[in-house]
Amino acid sequence: MSGPPGGLGATGQRQHSGAVKRRKRWGGLRQQWKLLGLFEIDQQHEFYSLTCMMKEGLAAAVQNTIDNPPTNEVSDEDFRLEVTQIHKDFTMETFAGPVFATLRGSLGMTEREYQQSLCSESCYLQFISNSKSKADFFLTNDKRFFLKTQNKREIRFLLDNLKIYMEHLRNYPHSLLVKFLGVHRIKTPHRRKKYFIVMQSVFYPDDRINARYDIKGCEVSRWTEPAPEGSQVIVVLKDLNFEGQHITLDQQRPWLLRQVELDTHFLQRLNVLDYSLLLAHQPLHRDERHQGLSFATLIMRTKKSVNPGSSPFHTAPVAPEDDSTLLLSETDSCYLGQQQAQNKPSGGTVQPFPEHVGTDGDSVELQDFRAQNRRLLPNIKNPLHIIDGPEQRYFIGIIDIFTVYGFKKRLEHLWKRLRHPGQTFSTVSPPAYCLRLCQWVQGHTK
Repeated sequence: MSGPPGGLGATGQRQHSGAVKRRKRWGGLRQQWKLLGLFEIDQQHEFYSLTCMMKEGLAAAVQNTIDNPPTNEVSDEDFRLEVTQIHKDFTMETFAGPVFATLRGSLGMTEREYQQSLCSESCYLQFISNSKSKADFFLTNDKRFFLKTQNKREIRFLLDNLKIYMEHLRNYPHSLLVKFLGVHRIKTPHRRKKYFIVMQSVFYPDDRINARYDIKGCEVSRWTEPAPEGSQVIVVLKDLNFEGQHITLDQQRPWLLRQVELDTHFLQRLNVLDYSLLLAHQPLHRDERHQGLSFATLIMRTKKSVNPGSSPFHTAPVAPEDDSTLLLSETDSCYLGQQQAQNKPSGGTVQPFPEHVGTDGDSVELQDFRAQNRRLLPNIKNPLHIIDGPEQRYFIGIIDIFTVYGFKKRLEHLWKRLRHPGQTFSTVSPPAYCLRLCQWVQGHTK
């Protein structure tokens, strides 16, 4: 029996109803993104053409890595390698591709999942930042990766220092430094070249984060007006907004202090300043507070934390800089020992750490664990940037490492000393910047 004239049959009505629901859900999601300061880059967006080229170029670049996987050993030539791929309306160059592919692999990321996230049919999101930077920020639709435009000087600085950046990640695999996953340049006829980098998002997964901060350890221009109470707008707050609060980590505090010290001293070597400590937090669910008590989970976390594959290069670890490295890294190994004793089954002697004993009675793996300032990583996504305290889960990373303390910054320092007497500001020498950020972390953790 046919439906009424001009109407829909039962099947058609169901299909129409389903399409309407999907449109409503999609419309609701787009509206939510706008509230959060994220904008879908659709066909009407000014960056639609650029992001389409990024996706097409990245799909081909990653496919090239899939078809020609890098060897375990990264050569000097790999750091200088530039591969150009020609597309219909543009060309894209990939810099040091094998180096970044090796780093991605060390983070437990397959090339297929990297490609799928970057090149899915879903639109990129534009992130509207309150940063003074003139860069454009894009997020993959799953919010796992950031793409950021950079100028030629910043790209050259990164590539010139890529080898020592990778060495730092080799020496300290649990570093809080932002993880750069790719460097590219798009060339289109009659237009300026566009350089961009791909980074792992520090705030991933972000579905439950309730506060975000950008910390520089100073006070001038370091206040942001918070979003109205009950608002869903994402506002990245600053140092003065955090005053009166603490990062409560208990046993993991010594590890964090040491790692911030290691990472900021590395940046001091690069003669850079004005980098930020990104910080976010969310309350732990009850089951998350006790997940470390499971022996099976403990073994998985231990394997994740000591696996040689979690270092960008499979080479011997660096020796500790001083005894404080061993002392501060004791925390996690003591915790590990306590959990072993509590969970050891009767009649069994299961050992998460291999029994390769060193001269001082500790296993060689445990010595490496301490020397590299590793910690017991959580068994969740993005573990290198997530630290669980007793009540809160913290997301922590160090970003924006391209500002060199050159002649312009020295002049800016002198001018700000006159403009802001007795106040702390961001433009100071790299040693002073490093020390001040370490002191901020020490004074705001417990």
